[in-house]
Amino acid sequence: QSAEGPFQLPVNTPVHYGGTGQEQWAWALCDAPLVAFALVKFGLGHERPVRAAIDHLTHLQRQNGWPCVVSKELGKFRGPGRKDDPCPYASLVMLKLLSQTEGSDSPAARSGAETLLTLWQESLARHPYMFFMGTDFRKLKSPLVWYDLLHVLDVLTHFPWLRKDSRLLEMVSLLRNKADQEGRFKIESVWTAWKDWEFGQKNAPSRWLTLTAWRILQRMDASPLENG
Repeated sequence: QSAEGPFQLPVNTPVHYGGTGQEQWAWALCDAPLVAFALVKFGLGHERPVRAAIDHLTHLQRQNGWPCVVSKELGKFRGPGRKDDPCPYASLVMLKLLSQTEGSDSPAARSGAETLLTLWQESLARHPYMFFMGTDFRKLKSPLVWYDLLHVLDVLTHFPWLRKDSRLLEMVSLLRNKADQEGRFKIESVWTAWKDWEFGQKNAPSRWLTLTAWRILQRMDASPLENG
């Protein structure tokens, strides 16, 4: 655990990206929330070190979501975007973390959710840090490690106070319309590292993807068969 609070991972940032080129222990706002999320899911969310990590990360939020932030060990590294922009992925994984804590109905969670939904609403014009919400974003893929439709829906549908938001309903409708007549879903984009896995095949419906999609739809009290 860093002196600041977040838990660290071994990181090697090249010199031309503002790093040292050497492996060191550090954290970034695109990974530290996921470490804390895992610890919360293991039942450690009330432990003092985990609370310290969550509190520090939560307070990094700005009015427009969470920015690109790294620990002091990584120097001036910052992703390819304007420093005043929110980082969509950092905002997504912070919401993922908060959805599993008592902060799930906090001002921070509400502000972060509004950031992602506004980016969806303005997806043709705004692409902060090169996180697009276009054709590739809309393709169904697994596991939930990218900034994509399924991952965003899996996170946002954990917040009951969002479930009537028209922007979220639009995204859910897009997912629902991808189901076949039996309510199953096919992978639409595969990273070759997982091509041998059940969720890495395009030629047949994926059981894991279908489970993930139905969990989302059931949170919204929707059915993928509603539209026929």
